[in-house]
Amino acid sequence: MTPVQLLDPEGELHPHPDWPLDISPELCRDFYRRMRLARQLDQEALALQRQGELGLWLQSLGQEASQIGSIMAMRPTDYVFPSYREQAAALCRGITPAELLVQWRGNKNSGWDAEQYRFHIYTLVLAAQLPHATGYAMGVQRDGADEVVLAYFGDGASSEGDANEAFNWAAAADVPLLFFCQNNQWAISTPTRTQMRTPLHQRAAGFGLDAHVVDGNDVLAVHAVTSGVVQNIRSGGGPAFIEALTYRMAGHSTSDDPGRYRTDSELDSWRTRDPIARLEMLLEKQGWADEEFRAEIDEECRILAVTTRSVCRDLPLGDFTALFDTVLAEPTPLLTDQRRQYGEFVASFEE
Repeated sequence: MTPVQLLDPEGELHPHPDWPLDISPELCRDFYRRMRLARQLDQEALALQRQGELGLWLQSLGQEASQIGSIMAMRPTDYVFPSYREQAAALCRGITPAELLVQWRGNKNSGWDAEQYRFHIYTLVLAAQLPHATGYAMGVQRDGADEVVLAYFGDGASSEGDANEAFNWAAAADVPLLFFCQNNQWAISTPTRTQMRTPLHQRAAGFGLDAHVVDGNDVLAVHAVTSGVVQNIRSGGGPAFIEALTYRMAGHSTSDDPGRYRTDSELDSWRTRDPIARLEMLLEKQGWADEEFRAEIDEECRILAVTTRSVCRDLPLGDFTALFDTVLAEPTPLLTDQRRQYGEFVASFEE
């Protein structure tokens, strides 16, 4: 199956007969703005981690089109189950930089109210969110709600047993669920080509899912395909699977050195397919971006950068002492001693 593409790396449009999309200046400018802001947040968070302000960060660099094109095809009431690098999608749901950073600063176990944003807290255990999403979709189905559940995950997570059980469970139960795989070519240091011999969308079809593959660096194609697939799910067409072919341009996390396992030539090749650059070329060619628009985006990115740095450093220290009270019904001497050691450790920073 050839990946669906509407906008090529040179910024040229190629309408697709099966996936129509009203490509307006307003739509393209909105996508461009959202991708620029997502990348700005990513850059600031990376710098904060390198300065010791965050314990860890997982960048979405290069995957902005996959996330924004898909999340913007959902209704605000549709519930989303992310993995741990969906900050571009989270920003679209209104989640703030402070809410995104607090977990990685170690101040809270999660930073936002999942029900308020209809966006679940991050799942760090690979593929664990997929059975959760399937079970939630079964509840939606039984409630008769007009809702579609969206679950994000990566190619590496697809190799987990949880993922394959969720695919089969969702298909057998015929639930209103969209599995959205950001195939960024690497499961930490393991390339996709050595993870599997069959493309992910083909595997999904084998489970009975309505499967599709799209150029994940083309925000217009991602949006068109996701919109069409979600409409089919909402009308009773059953669960579906979209494989978005994209690339993780940074390391797996800030603790990872991708230079140890991938080549500069591979990275350079994918840089020519950068999702923001190709949409920028379209805006230029169509005359849809003037100097005023560019200045507005630059200023908005600058304000976001300043805000991100400020709110990160102002986050209050969390108190995790209460966690020791809920491990066992009756505390043991070892648990009591561990609580004491933790209290002394936290107090040492105040000194």
